[in-house]
Amino acid sequence: MVDAFHSPRGRRGLFRRARPRQPEDETIVSELYRIYHRPLLAFTVRLTGGDLQWAEDVVQETMIRAWRSAAELESGASSLMPWLATVARRIVIDDTRRRDARPREAGDLPLDHAPEPDRTDDLLRQVVVSEALKSLSRAHREILDETILRDRSANEAAAVLGIPLGTAKSRVYYALRALRAALEERGLTA
Repeated sequence: MVDAFHSPRGRRGLFRRARPRQPEDETIVSELYRIYHRPLLAFTVRLTGGDLQWAEDVVQETMIRAWRSAAELESGASSLMPWLATVARRIVIDDTRRRDARPREAGDLPLDHAPEPDRTDDLLRQVVVSEALKSLSRAHREILDETILRDRSANEAAAVLGIPLGTAKSRVYYALRALRAALEERGLTA
């Protein structure tokens, strides 16, 4: 078998006899690997930029295509390497195009270049609201602190501040009006 594969005439005979799913197909594939695997792998590793796994995949695909194209390989060439190298090169080009055509997948790695939302507006709004609250009277700040910030009802705020319920309700109403006016003065509208 080895001698038959080294001569063009012997190789042509091997491929001419090859038919899918015949026992001699295994022999043909074995001979292809034995003779061309090393040089094709070395060539393909250079094409893939040193990626050995990818190069192995390309060599396997090349060998499969050689087996499927046995009828085309019956030329009088003394070596199949030029044909195999061309096929391998095309496979690498196709793989590269396919990889470039779709966005890269984000794996488990942290996203280093993910855009962060701009929080400048939120920070500016907090400063403006804080200044507007400082411009209110102490009584208005206290009632808003109890009812809005501490999420208490008017009854609970009145009890904590020690004022009548009607006064608490009235202060909430006027404090909200004063806060709205102070925010509008500073260019912030509700």
